[in-house]
Amino acid sequence: MTSNRVWSVLGLVVMGYAVTLGTDDAFAAESSKATAPNAASLAGVIRIDGSSTVYPITEAVAEEFGQAYPRVRVTVGISGTGGGFKRFAAAETDISDASRPIKQPEAEVAKTNSVAYIEIPIAFDGLTIVVNKANTWCSDLTLDEIKKIFIAGSAVRSWKDIRPDWPDTPLKIYAPGTDSGTFDYFKEVVAGDQAAIRSDMSVSEDDNVLVRGVEGEKGGLGFFGCAYYFENKDKLKAVAVDAGKGPILPTHQTIEDGTYAPFSRPLFIYVNAKSADRPEVKAFVEYYLAHGPQLVEEVGYVKLPAEITARALKNFQQRRQGTQFLDDRGEKRHGPLAEVYR
Repeated sequence: MTSNRVWSVLGLVVMGYAVTLGTDDAFAAESSKATAPNAASLAGVIRIDGSSTVYPITEAVAEEFGQAYPRVRVTVGISGTGGGFKRFAAAETDISDASRPIKQPEAEVAKTNSVAYIEIPIAFDGLTIVVNKANTWCSDLTLDEIKKIFIAGSAVRSWKDIRPDWPDTPLKIYAPGTDSGTFDYFKEVVAGDQAAIRSDMSVSEDDNVLVRGVEGEKGGLGFFGCAYYFENKDKLKAVAVDAGKGPILPTHQTIEDGTYAPFSRPLFIYVNAKSADRPEVKAFVEYYLAHGPQLVEEVGYVKLPAEITARALKNFQQRRQGTQFLDDRGEKRHGPLAEVYR
């Protein structure tokens, strides 16, 4: 996919985080400060694990980086955001892919284990609700209907239970596992902090398994990151979400301009601060920030404004540690991304 390198000025709201878009000039100025190491002298192993949503981006960067630096081996796992943070907080990995900011308990474990980290946003995603291609009746769902389907104790067992004029076709739900940041994000939007999500779902940390599940079940319904939908448009149908302003489908434009609400969100990588001082890890992260925006678009996600990517590079080069999405009391911080992430 190609993308326009010049960003207009507009407001973007993503799960409570709003940004103002500028041009790529700021990032170009910052990235030019990074000096590329000699390919022949760079060697080592970089261990990455975490979000299946972020995986396509990191894997694409790893492949490109491997061609430029063939003596560096980059391994990328998929254990879910929560699973990735468990390994990361135990110093088992150098980088953790995450489809949500780190939580207070995860940050505390990392602190207990003396694992300092650098937080880097790398893209925007639109969590996409999908149905089987043979589903001719459901083109959109309201937020209330989504809650009716997914809240624990739901009486919805067939599509007719959602809308009376829909067929009495059994509903089969495919969802990310509880270690997934996608599950956490979906739960926060749909159920909030007090309620729970129904447990009678087929779950997997591998989004490709979810794709195949919905594809093979006429009454199937699932959700995952937009890239997996964009990659499988020929196999699945996206459902437009009506949060009160009419049905909106996830597209690069609606995710970028914030109209695909409330299922748009930022994606992250977290870098172990000690690992960041190793030449191969330093080179990889700087390569990620320099080439990631283009690869983000190519794999189906939405790139960040250049000013945010430039800020992320500066924070990395200055080794700014900790999360900016928790306050001093460990409470979640909400607000404009340009204000939250400094």
